[in-house]
Amino acid sequence: MTGAHASPAPIPLTLLTGFLGAGKTTLLNRLLKDPALADSVVLVNEFGEVGLDHLMVEGVEENMILLESGCLCCTIRDDLIVTLEDLLRRRDNGRIGAFSRLVIETTGLADPAPILNVLINHPYLAMRFRLDGVVTLVDAVNGMATLDAHEEARRQVVAADRLVLTKTDLAGPADALRARLAALNPGVEILLPDAAASALIGAGLYDLVRRPAALRRWLAETEIPGHSHHHHGHGHQHHHGHDHHGQYPHDVNRHDEAIRAFALTAEQPVARSTFDLFWTLLRSIHGPRLLRLKGLVDVAEQPGHPLLVHAVQQILHPPITLDAWPDADRRSRLVLIVKDIEEETVQRLWSAFLGQQAERAETARS
Repeated sequence: MTGAHASPAPIPLTLLTGFLGAGKTTLLNRLLKDPALADSVVLVNEFGEVGLDHLMVEGVEENMILLESGCLCCTIRDDLIVTLEDLLRRRDNGRIGAFSRLVIETTGLADPAPILNVLINHPYLAMRFRLDGVVTLVDAVNGMATLDAHEEARRQVVAADRLVLTKTDLAGPADALRARLAALNPGVEILLPDAAASALIGAGLYDLVRRPAALRRWLAETEIPGHSHHHHGHGHQHHHGHDHHGQYPHDVNRHDEAIRAFALTAEQPVARSTFDLFWTLLRSIHGPRLLRLKGLVDVAEQPGHPLLVHAVQQILHPPITLDAWPDADRRSRLVLIVKDIEEETVQRLWSAFLGQQAERAETARS
């Protein structure tokens, strides 16, 4: 048609998911060094009041978007839609460069079905983005227990067209876990974290027909309510059918109320021995109910070089000393995601250890 503008080619999009502590950020950092992900934009969703994960993604500061209003599921699906539409608006207006791929790293608690509904069925976003695969990470150490305990983890596996089995060096043989994954998602390819980027991304249009029937049922349950979209300069108006709680009528993914996230902070440097004792006691008391601990500790013995700590359930991975702080905030910040533990209980324990440290310092000065 004369004068008509050709529609822009859809932008490939990779959804990276997996339960808490599966290693999504570690894998993403490796992939972003590969030319296959050059000029990518990364959207990181975080669950909790203090975001840290986005600080650990290397090399894409200008192309990083943080979505931290909660778990990326039905309850904030509007936020995802608005964020993606704004990203496209800025790209089309030349306010940001023409990126070649979008990677969405979900929180470990995300049910992928509502996210997939947006990417597949939203009338505008489905035209501008091409879902290029769902990569789900599974922790070989905690995988069986996680699949037993958390519906979200099972849904993440079912939605995948590629599974990445992590921490096999710590877990030993994973035959039983592999069999379980194959039962949940027959025929899915199971890769290791060192797989080439080309094996993980760019496998072609996500094919729902080849995914298990359960996924199509979940998508129907979380179907996007009627939209009214008026694409005039991207000035879209959304009219969604929320109930009186602000949820979607089909919101079947309200998380277990026993799961909560909170942050521990410290204004003063923390002695390494104080942190070690705190973690040891916390682990011994609460064990597997500690779904994740991740944070930065301003260690008194090494000013200017924070300690990056990461624990999944009872396993504390070797802390890493950073060359510098990743942002302007110099406080110690620990983000915990727990189940059946009251925030006040952990806050009191943390405060007690910090108080003991302050008392020892005061005694030493007197």
